[in-house]
Amino acid sequence: MKFPFKAIVLSSLATVAAFCTVVYTSSCNQDKCKTITCANGGVCNDGACTCPSGYEGSNCEKVARDKFIGNWTVFEKGSVTLAAQYPISIEPATLVTDVVIKNFYNYFRTPIRATVQGDSLYIPNQQYEGKVIFGVAQFVSNVTYGQYGHIEARYQVIDTATQKVNDFGYNQAITGSDPSIWNK
Repeated sequence: MKFPFKAIVLSSLATVAAFCTVVYTSSCNQDKCKTITCANGGVCNDGACTCPSGYEGSNCEKVARDKFIGNWTVFEKGSVTLAAQYPISIEPATLVTDVVIKNFYNYFRTPIRATVQGDSLYIPNQQYEGKVIFGVAQFVSNVTYGQYGHIEARYQVIDTATQKVNDFGYNQAITGSDPSIWNK
């Protein structure tokens, strides 16, 4: 049986075209996580790291609480107290998501516990030295100075003996209270 030259050429071109299509299609479906390494137990999903609690960054390489750690100067005026300025320090606690705040409210000898989630610092309801404390603080990055932003803390201190509430922007219905501002 004789095959015409034209049929052989067409069949060869069809084979090459099919081969190119298969190679091209498989090259488009590359594993997006092949070249990505996520640190601190992070997991790559579709080319991006999903970080475990307490870590952040494109490869989970940063400890989220580190931006809060250090010495801060507090500027605040509560709904009951006059304007004040005083130092506090935020230090790491045992878990990677936890910190302690020393000299909180310029009153507490006992360090106040807090938990970091991303750019937020949560102060759970806790009672020390005749007062109940709770609130939330937000790290506000500075476009010019980056990591040297400030913290806006909104919290309440309730005197357990008198039930008097000193509000620092936590309850917006209370007039005369603004968030506490913490600067490095």
